[in-house]
Amino acid sequence: MSNKGDKAYKNFLSGYNCTQAVAVTFAEELGLDKETAARLSSGFGGGMGRLREVCGTFSGVVFVLSSLYGYSDPKDTATKKELYEKIRALAAKFREDNGSIICRELLGLDKPEDSATPEARTPEYYKKRPCPELCRYAANLLEEYIRENRTK
Repeated sequence: MSNKGDKAYKNFLSGYNCTQAVAVTFAEELGLDKETAARLSSGFGGGMGRLREVCGTFSGVVFVLSSLYGYSDPKDTATKKELYEKIRALAAKFREDNGSIICRELLGLDKPEDSATPEARTPEYYKKRPCPELCRYAANLLEEYIRENRTK
């Protein structure tokens, strides 16, 4: 395995949100520059706008899968179904290995955040969060999936 997981981990530690950390890691494969990948994925962090819903790292997985295997023709139901099957399979694997794909559950929160304001990235912030490791996990999961599924 290459170092996609390590790159995503470092991306998160450098200040990218969880979704961006994964998306930026795969920017080259998606034909995007890092800035574009970061901008397009920016709103999905914190479980979508810090709502603590779908884990941002898994949203990064969906972002990459959609970019690589997605469809643009709304009548292309076969490709839509194939994409959804890919997403569902990786969601099942993510859940199996991590317990959930829901941000607040992964963080041990009882309810969504009351504020849209991101927390300061301090040593204490990183100690209480599984996010860097989940970024690593998501990028490694994607890397393995892409390698095993080279064609659409």
